[in-house]
Amino acid sequence: MTSTLFASIAVTGFAFAFLHAAMPTHWLPFVLVGRGQNWSARKTLGVAGLAALGHVAVTVLAGLAVTAIGLQIGPRLGSVFPYVVGGGVAALGLFYIVRHVLRPGPHKVQVEGYRSDRAAIVGLVTLLAIAPSEFIGVYTSNMIHGWTGFVLLSLVLAVGTSLGMLLFTGLSLAGANRLKLTALDRYESLIVGIALVLLGVAVMAFKP
Repeated sequence: MTSTLFASIAVTGFAFAFLHAAMPTHWLPFVLVGRGQNWSARKTLGVAGLAALGHVAVTVLAGLAVTAIGLQIGPRLGSVFPYVVGGGVAALGLFYIVRHVLRPGPHKVQVEGYRSDRAAIVGLVTLLAIAPSEFIGVYTSNMIHGWTGFVLLSLVLAVGTSLGMLLFTGLSLAGANRLKLTALDRYESLIVGIALVLLGVAVMAFKP
């Protein structure tokens, strides 16, 4: 893997992970529950960090499966493989775009009332850990780079997601409402969809 390709994968993965972590569904529940439970900012950020690690772990496991499958079918498809991968990622992006068109508007961030701090922490961590993020599309686009690409993406996923969630949770706790970060929620599917379409096209256009 050349240094240019290495840097490209790292920058793309980090940008996607950080942008996704900026969506309110990844930080607003921690702010609301933290205030409801009368947590300190330190404790709220700690729970957000724990949830970020769980979210990353589940996504990495899904990425592991995607990469393993890619390494199995890649040699069989030969030169067609990048087009299959790129087309699949672009198709996933189109799915998110269509979903935005059919169901416009922000997601409803629903927060339950918890009887104890333990229940609140388990609930928040589970909220993100039960499902992998759209970063799976990034893993898919890099199947052609094998395990080196997987390890690199896993590292930038961990850093980008944790940094993004902690940063925006901290900003909100500090009263940075003027940033209007919740407006991003309205366009989450559209933003993710466009990013995946561009990524899929790039895979096909700049195939190794």
